[in-house]
Amino acid sequence: MKLQKILNHLQKLHPKEIDLSLHRIKDLCEKLGNPQDKIKAISVVGTNGKQSTINAIFSILKEAKISCNVYTSPHIQKINERFIFNNQKLNDGELIDLFEEVEKINDKNPLTFFEALSACYFYKAAKYPNNINLIEAGLFHRFDATNILKKNLASVVCSISKDHLDWLPTDQQTIEKIIFEKTSSLLNSNIIVSKQNSRDTTDCIKKTISKNSSNKLFFNEDFSFSKRENGFFYYEDKYGGLKLPLPNILGQFQLENISSAIATIRLLDIDIKNENIKKGITKIDNMARLQEIKSGKLKELVKDNTLLLDGSHNEDGSRVLNEYLKTLDCNKHVIVGMMANKDHKKYISYFKDISSLTTVDIPNQPNSISGKKLKEIFKDLSNVEYKESIEMAVKSIPLEKDDLLLITGSLYLAGEVLNLN
Repeated sequence: MKLQKILNHLQKLHPKEIDLSLHRIKDLCEKLGNPQDKIKAISVVGTNGKQSTINAIFSILKEAKISCNVYTSPHIQKINERFIFNNQKLNDGELIDLFEEVEKINDKNPLTFFEALSACYFYKAAKYPNNINLIEAGLFHRFDATNILKKNLASVVCSISKDHLDWLPTDQQTIEKIIFEKTSSLLNSNIIVSKQNSRDTTDCIKKTISKNSSNKLFFNEDFSFSKRENGFFYYEDKYGGLKLPLPNILGQFQLENISSAIATIRLLDIDIKNENIKKGITKIDNMARLQEIKSGKLKELVKDNTLLLDGSHNEDGSRVLNEYLKTLDCNKHVIVGMMANKDHKKYISYFKDISSLTTVDIPNQPNSISGKKLKEIFKDLSNVEYKESIEMAVKSIPLEKDDLLLITGSLYLAGEVLNLN
């Protein structure tokens, strides 16, 4: 395929997968006419909840007939997911044209793959100056390729926790260092800080951004929500309260992400009505985030049992995932595949009261840990098995009536599951 050939070439423009620096993308964007200076953007940073928050904002804005461009990473099934313009994903032909044009202008200069994709996004986004851009920051933000904007509408700080520690020096693998990398270079505009996993984390964020002159909103201080009975939750901020239907996505943590999305939208001077919010949160597309698989090849194997797919892959993601699992009164069976650079023991430590655990290899991912090694790491847990494929793992689990099957541990695994299904 021509698209894959171009992607393979872009991946070879730099010897490193990640090289934290801004000079290469700034040089290329200058050749492109500095497209990043011509767009209206909401930047979303953090460790967990970035895509969910973006998806909630996107759904609400679409309901209000506001055109958006969206840039996220990584993709789950196809790279097209990363490039949304005028509320639609680019097709293969449009991506090929975009990549070829930017590649020609770059003229074989060194560039990491993510820098190349980011430059392509900015170049295309500048052609829609009136659209709102929803931009997910990549690794750490401070030296991330998305951090070349001179101004934005707002920055949303999602939950921050320890992840990607292998990219930090051993003596700097702390939550304080991660918070600094993610928030110290936020622009002076509006900053919305989502619910964090501890008061200490919130206090550290406050300290890091204390000299930033932005208008700042903090969860539970400037906006909050409470879940009520009878299928609704109540959102509140300085503009008043909203009685809202429960969203179409699962998990208490998603109400936290949705609340941050609502706080962001209500803070900005855009024409959003309460009805847009109410309808928008019931139409959120949230692939591989507690996604229920309702049809397909793997669903047929589990028949009437519930099949959930979740791409959580770090300690905090595991924590909130298991907070949701604890609310379910059923037997839970878990299939896990992970990347090699994760804290596997901490991730699995949150899984309590599960009926079985099966480790698997992640196909097509050389940086993943083998299912056999993962089983060895989890050897102190009871009822751990290894199967070499996802399909074999699903078939091996003796599900009884009302049992739940969860596949989790990696967004890369989630993509393979969806492709297989």
